[in-house]
Amino acid sequence: MTETSLASIRQTLEAGLTPLALELEDESHKHAGHAGVMHDHKGANRGDGGITHLRVRVVSPSFTGKSRVERHRIVNGLLQGEIARGLHALAIEAKAPGE
Repeated sequence: MTETSLASIRQTLEAGLTPLALELEDESHKHAGHAGVMHDHKGANRGDGGITHLRVRVVSPSFTGKSRVERHRIVNGLLQGEIARGLHALAIEAKAPGE
């Protein structure tokens, strides 16, 4: 995954959440050498040097009235394809407007 994938992740989250604010931070470099960084969930070499650890900060009306767990499930569901392709860790800060 590269900047193109970061753009793809942004597009997916924007389409699914219509966020008021969205910040994506690739934290993969902080985890060099950790399990999952160069291998997918099946242990195969990723070979693309892509995003393995991502921090998502998002504010969306979609989260109004939802618990923290529900908000995380929504984001995880939207990024299911990226997770299947090797996104190893996802840190989520999901808020409703005014929080």
